[in-house]
Amino acid sequence: MLVTDHERARALLEDVREGLLGVHKALLAIARAEYEGLHGPIASPGTLLQLLIGDEAFAWLHPVSELAARADELVEEPELPDEELTAIARTAGDLLAPDEVGSGFAKRYFDAIQSSPDVAMAHAQARRAITALSAAAASSDARS
Repeated sequence: MLVTDHERARALLEDVREGLLGVHKALLAIARAEYEGLHGPIASPGTLLQLLIGDEAFAWLHPVSELAARADELVEEPELPDEELTAIARTAGDLLAPDEVGSGFAKRYFDAIQSSPDVAMAHAQARRAITALSAAAASSDARS
């Protein structure tokens, strides 16, 4: 892969990471509002972090935060293997696939997109980034 290809791949991966973080932030706002509706205000950012890590009410957000963390780790690597980029794009695409009649994350994600313009906008941005990374990974595979 050429240096410019590496730079482009890194930029596309960073866009996917940013898209995932945007989705996570928007979903976290919903989860926080639901939690606070049941339990009252969350006292501090530290308390929110502890809840995010360990409370079942926030567990559905873990796949998004874990994938964003993996993308973040990969961005820091000196080399970006094509298969890793392809895997991130595929996993992100599969994860951010809302499903009206599904269950688990896909159903909650569908509901969040329907009820929140912030989630819908973050979803659109993330999907654009995933599509661009997927296309770049596919063209790199075709050249190999």
